[in-house]
Amino acid sequence: MTYIGRRGLLAGAAGLLAATGAAGPARAARAVVRGRGARRDAAAEFRAMWIASVENVDWPSESGLDAEAQRDELKGLLDTAVARRLNAVILQVRPAADSMWPGAREPWSQWLTGEQGEDPGWDPLGTAVAEAHARGLELHAWFNPYRVANHTDPDRLAEGHPARRNPDWTVPYNGKLYYNPGLPEVRAFVQEAMLDAVSRYEVDGVHWDDYFYPYPAAGKYFDDDDAYARHGGGFASRADWRRANTDTLVREMSERIRSVRPAARFGISPFAVWRNSDRDPLGSPTQAGVETYDDLYADTRKWVREGWIDYIVPQVYWQIGHPTADYAKIVPWWAQTVAGTRVDLYVGEALYRCDADSSTAAWRDPAELSRHLTFARELTEVRGHVYFSAKQVVADPNGAMARVVADHYPTAVPPR
Repeated sequence: MTYIGRRGLLAGAAGLLAATGAAGPARAARAVVRGRGARRDAAAEFRAMWIASVENVDWPSESGLDAEAQRDELKGLLDTAVARRLNAVILQVRPAADSMWPGAREPWSQWLTGEQGEDPGWDPLGTAVAEAHARGLELHAWFNPYRVANHTDPDRLAEGHPARRNPDWTVPYNGKLYYNPGLPEVRAFVQEAMLDAVSRYEVDGVHWDDYFYPYPAAGKYFDDDDAYARHGGGFASRADWRRANTDTLVREMSERIRSVRPAARFGISPFAVWRNSDRDPLGSPTQAGVETYDDLYADTRKWVREGWIDYIVPQVYWQIGHPTADYAKIVPWWAQTVAGTRVDLYVGEALYRCDADSSTAAWRDPAELSRHLTFARELTEVRGHVYFSAKQVVADPNGAMARVVADHYPTAVPPR
């Protein structure tokens, strides 16, 4: 296995490939433009960065900083987004069945204070929305539906945590604890937990990443036997049932976001390979060791074709010419997938891989990422790019981000 995914940074999860080969009237006007089903101005594009909070990947830089320091760091990241001529940020506010806003249905995130459930003394999400909008940035709230903890001990969760009150909702797997996607009561709860934030704050988007059922781990078994026995009748296989569970979560959440905050857009950032073409003629010309349809039970292509989401950001974290997952083949596949739909395609870019010390020659070249944007501009369906992650946008270790800005972002533009 060759490590390629950002998710190894995010709590050690698997993003792996088998390498077998401003406020006021103007803001109100923008809300109308970005309403669901509307097409944005052709001159605009989505330019965003992910701000990961789990394990303090991007923000806060460490747990336990005081409120003023946390706030200043967040504002600094937003200022950097503006300086890089980005127009949106995707902030992780529910990294692991926890919260970064007061009065939530789950405890305060441990990544703020170091202790799950401890009040940090301020409102991170509320502040982020206000400060982003003041800078002309969109704020998309990034939630993880099913991850509970990066360990398997419920007693380590905050007192009163829903997973402690309902231990039958959880499944330990590969050293981590997950809510069971096969339980209707779990699906209802996680939606309510996320919609609590959506109803309180004027977020511009609701964003999920690639975690649905966990990435497969050799020799490990995700024990949802009881849930399958109770709820899997009528399905030809457990795999079909699991995919139906994920489909239902996506469809229901889409409908509820429309009801709670119609102007907010719903987007998902999956691992970039739906299926390999040697398994399915509709799949991409890749030889990936992970396929979302078969391994994560996430039918990402279906969500686009059904119009359940407003945008998709496949994590195309490989270079142009990669032998088994070529950027120049995957992006056109996604462009073809969204063609004829009202779903916007943004490409997830691996800025974190751009490093002068990379073992891969392409990622040592500061021009690699710029070439991605040059290539993608030939595809009318590609409407923007999202960079992982914020700390690399700030540090830009080999100058790749500066090259992107110089070559492709000469002026600020509104998001689409």
